[in-house]
Amino acid sequence: MKPYTLPLPPGYRLHDVLAFHSRDPEGVAEEVGPERLRKGMLIDGVPVVLEIVPDHPAAPTSASCAAHADGKLSAAGQAQVREAALSILGLRIDPEPFSQFAAKDKLFGPLTRAQPGLRIVQSATVFEALTWAIIGQQINLSFAISLRRTFILQAGRQHSSGLWCYPTAADAARLEPDDLTSRKFSRAKAETLLRLAGLVASGELALALSPTNSIEQVSTALLAVKGIGPWTVNYGLLRGYGHADCSLHGDVAVRAALQHLLGEEAKPDMARTEQILARYSPHRTMAAAHLWASLHPREAQA
Repeated sequence: MKPYTLPLPPGYRLHDVLAFHSRDPEGVAEEVGPERLRKGMLIDGVPVVLEIVPDHPAAPTSASCAAHADGKLSAAGQAQVREAALSILGLRIDPEPFSQFAAKDKLFGPLTRAQPGLRIVQSATVFEALTWAIIGQQINLSFAISLRRTFILQAGRQHSSGLWCYPTAADAARLEPDDLTSRKFSRAKAETLLRLAGLVASGELALALSPTNSIEQVSTALLAVKGIGPWTVNYGLLRGYGHADCSLHGDVAVRAALQHLLGEEAKPDMARTEQILARYSPHRTMAAAHLWASLHPREAQA
């Protein structure tokens, strides 16, 4: 696959992208620095490292992308690499429509002005996003990152460069629950993770969108999987598909941000949070992004 270049929009916030992909301090599947990002993934069973290099780290206008594959990639595999690059760089949702939508809004107008160009950064694949959502259920971020690392090392494969590749559903489906519970996964989390992997690997649960498999149908199918609830589905749709209208009313950080914005003594409950976020449909994903960002100083995101 020949290297290619992706244009980046004006004011592109490279720091946000690098911060998201460098959450694991050990970087088993990602290598992130100020001048490049390398991501390990499996494409058609072939270990691939996608290398993304911005032209100017301080104010990038484009990024060169190169796939270093340990084998020949089919045309479909090359298309998957291109799709992964768009997700990794957060190029699926244009933030401008929400900024215009919320410009005069009492809650979100100030947030969009404080965080111009804020984007939703995604996982490389839908399966990675969904498994990350399951892993992160009801635990703190640092513990979730350590479990994610365990999952990669148990089910993934190593690229010739040494970087690990995030497992596919077929790779994960080969594990037994004890492979994970012996490494600090709860039984319920391990079983949910492997249940999803088995359904996807067998083809019983299709994740690819098509005229006969809409985002709504995928959502319904995911909710039918034992151990997967609305928060996991919405977070998975956000990080996996870049779906623009995910309601994160069950997210603790979203509710904490709303509490602060509303100047109230307690977090709004999920029902009220859902009602508040409903006002911003069909842009609820960007609303969640701005709420998350509001919990951190702007300087930390510059």
